[in-house]
Amino acid sequence: MQIELSERQRATVAAAATIAAAAVILAAVVALFWAIGSFFAAFSNVFLPLAVAAVLAFVLRPYYELLNERLRLPKILAVAAVLLSLLLPVAGFAWFFGALAASQMTGLIDALPDASDRVVDWVTETLPALNELTETNPFASRVREAIENLDPASLLPGFELVGDTALDVLNSVGAGLASLFAWAVLPVYLCFFLIIDPDRFRKLDHLFPFLKPRTREDVVYLIQEFIDILVAFFRGQLVVAFLQGALFAVGFSIAGLRYGLVLGLALGFLNIIPYLGSIVGLAVALPIGYWQEGGGLTLVIWVLVVFALVQLIEAYVLTPRIMGDRTGLHPMAIIVAVFFWGSALNGIAGMILAIPLTAFLVVFWRLARERYIGEVV
Repeated sequence: MQIELSERQRATVAAAATIAAAAVILAAVVALFWAIGSFFAAFSNVFLPLAVAAVLAFVLRPYYELLNERLRLPKILAVAAVLLSLLLPVAGFAWFFGALAASQMTGLIDALPDASDRVVDWVTETLPALNELTETNPFASRVREAIENLDPASLLPGFELVGDTALDVLNSVGAGLASLFAWAVLPVYLCFFLIIDPDRFRKLDHLFPFLKPRTREDVVYLIQEFIDILVAFFRGQLVVAFLQGALFAVGFSIAGLRYGLVLGLALGFLNIIPYLGSIVGLAVALPIGYWQEGGGLTLVIWVLVVFALVQLIEAYVLTPRIMGDRTGLHPMAIIVAVFFWGSALNGIAGMILAIPLTAFLVVFWRLARERYIGEVV
């Protein structure tokens, strides 16, 4: 028996099939991202330095090409100049923060004798009262009797716990050394990505001979779009973050905030992850402004004014002029993307890659809707 369907019924069945297929595809994509996130989390010491080196190479390639092609420097010298340009600011920050931490540590060490004297005086003054309390308080007497009658064998679980903790500490130290070694190889990766011909990343057709021509064209288009989005985002975001950090540093210094220069530059660096610098900055700068010597509510207000002005300049001047509308994402979508990818990829790497990954998914959806979904419904 053949069932005849009307035009409207066929459209309904086709729409239901499309929705079911979309749900299955969405579930498969979520499972795929979960598996990829778990895999990269397990081998993050291998893949994360490699990914960072690749992104840095894409971002720094115009500088390398300027040295190598325009100024005619040999490849080795050009790579060395790029590495020095990258490492010297990092070393400068490390030296500055190290000197600041050392000076504060010296002050803490100098203050320890006075603190220990105050503790000794407090114990000396309160010890007679403690002895009197243990003699007269029944509960304190029972505690003292329990300590005197303590069985040494009952301490064995505590010693086992200490041993397990020490073993965990040793394992953590070993993992930290392995991670340090993995990151130490990053300059080698960076040199390789800088020297290699960038056109190899554009000629991708030969990597997918098993795909139909139309599908292969779409896959290559998506890969190239992802690379373009990644490079444009990080190049623009690094420039915006640097300028934003400089504005924070100048504004905080003028307002009279202690450590304003260092704090401003650090917040600009944190803004590589959208909104992170602003959130951390408010949590750190406001207490410093209120509690520092000579601070108070007036300084807190000036710090808030600096934050507002820098955010306005970043939103209406820096980002539109430097990055344009390359990602096309709404600010609320950016916030959701940061939290989503941070959870999906287990950490800071997902938060850094949140915007380019989300922009890539938007491009993927537009292509799928125009080329494939439109033919089904």
